[in-house]
Amino acid sequence: MTQRVTVSLDDDSAAALETLVAETGDGQSGVVRRALTFYAANVDAADERPSENLGRYYRMLSSGEHVLLDIDFLHAFLEHCYDGGDPDPSFVEAADRVSAYHAHEYGSRFDAVGDLLEWLSFCGFLDVREEGEGVYHLVFPSEAVRWFMTRFIERSTVELPTEIELEGGVAKVIVTERATD
Repeated sequence: MTQRVTVSLDDDSAAALETLVAETGDGQSGVVRRALTFYAANVDAADERPSENLGRYYRMLSSGEHVLLDIDFLHAFLEHCYDGGDPDPSFVEAADRVSAYHAHEYGSRFDAVGDLLEWLSFCGFLDVREEGEGVYHLVFPSEAVRWFMTRFIERSTVELPTEIELEGGVAKVIVTERATD
């Protein structure tokens, strides 16, 4: 059943409708139907300020420095490089170069390892739980990710004003942060 609705549009809304009609090739009715369906599915996001994480994701992706990567691709990639034994030396060398670059960046960006761990958690590499002052439990989705991220954390934190100690398990790592004297 089709229902007719009469709507009054202000200048901005009329211009938006005209633009969408031109871009999609749909008629006005089609655009309005799609817009209402989209709005109904996203009404919470439309009524609230975008989340801080959404803003972070936008900044990361719009800079071109980061990309979205399906978690299965990450696991497949790392499992291939790690393959249950020692990883390919050329991969380790390349990963260490990336870590060294980030160490310089993180030295001026983060004041504490906890801030960096929160960032890496946001990026999806690990889950972090603060256990107390300067003690963090990290949980990784696989042994290969644990190996890769532990190595990255060790090498990318060298310019922070703190030192860390890592105590590793199979899929978990305890990070203890100490101020440098």
